Amino acid sequence: MLAERLSRIEEPQTIKMAKLSRELKAQGKDIVDLSLGEPDFATPNHIIHAAIQAMQDGFTKYPPVAGFPELRKAISDKLKRDNNLNYETDEVMVCTGAKQCIANAVLAILNEGDEVIIPTPYWVTYADLVKLAEGKVIEVKGDFENDFKITAKQLEAAITPKTKCFIFSSPCNPTGSVYSKDELAGLVEVFEKYPNIYIISDEIYEYINFVGKHESIAQFESIKNRVIVINGFSKGYAMTGWRLGYMAGTKDLIKASEKIQSQFTSGPNSIAQRAGIVALNGDMKPTADMQIAFQSRRDFVVKALREIPGLKVNNPPGAFYVFPDVSAYLGKKNIETAEQLCMYLLNEALVSCVTGDAFGNPNCIRISYATSMENLTLAMTRLKNGFASLL
Repeated sequence: MLAERLSRIEEPQTIKMAKLSRELKAQGKDIVDLSLGEPDFATPNHIIHAAIQAMQDGFTKYPPVAGFPELRKAISDKLKRDNNLNYETDEVMVCTGAKQCIANAVLAILNEGDEVIIPTPYWVTYADLVKLAEGKVIEVKGDFENDFKITAKQLEAAITPKTKCFIFSSPCNPTGSVYSKDELAGLVEVFEKYPNIYIISDEIYEYINFVGKHESIAQFESIKNRVIVINGFSKGYAMTGWRLGYMAGTKDLIKASEKIQSQFTSGPNSIAQRAGIVALNGDMKPTADMQIAFQSRRDFVVKALREIPGLKVNNPPGAFYVFPDVSAYLGKKNIETAEQLCMYLLNEALVSCVTGDAFGNPNCIRISYATSMENLTLAMTRLKNGFASLL
């Protein structure tokens, strides 16, 4: 009999829908896949060349568990240069993707029964990692009217003596919402009253921000020693398959995470790490170009979706997702849930989206625009026709 812990978690809906899309494509169906958050751009050439050079230079052996010192130094320098955050080299570590960073942090912090506050909508993996660590998820709803963000008042109302951690992302997956410095300051005023709460800040979409400078909650010195910054290379550098992420926090937290990682995977891929050094220290023009393209795609998709009767669509200021409220279509033609709606759109409109249930909001679906304008143009036409047939 398999372990009981498996009953606590589900396969991520993002992966499930991508898998279904691939299966239908293999059957000859012309599916436009808007399910995965994966940039369609190629990894920049200077990063690829660094990986080739690393292999030629013999970087093909086991790396240190916490990452090569040179990469940890480059991360420390980046945090200072780009975010004005002071982290020493031994206060950062490298992991096999940002997902492993979050897992390390959650496992290092939580004991059985500890409560973790997660604003909804949230990235699918947050809640399941908490459940794997035998913690309890406390959801706090971010309303459409507030761009899916929670307020300081909502945060404080959710805190109990058992609260151990708060997990959020900005820019946010799945909504694209971005917390301003003033909004973060409001949350910080609450955290200052509760010195035993850790804050896991997922900043993987830092460079896909259409409203200005990225703001990290770690900039507030009063709580910085409880903040764990999560970031990586997948979104900003189109390096999803390289599986490279990093985390920053106190020395004790990093040592604990290193201890956990030493038993799960040891150090991340040595070749990817050497390329990561060049990514952090190299030309950022490809990243800036991607951001411009994503903003154009965002504008196109939002305009197209707003032309569909009944959809409520905000204008997300970051990431590469739109999270429309589709509640006007639930109850139409035997479609009762957002998941059923996504399956309808997949099979009838040949467009793959992800149900909002997976992200903690049953009235929405997530649409990724991390694909070409050609695909998006076709997808929007199909979605318009698909929704129209439900009226």
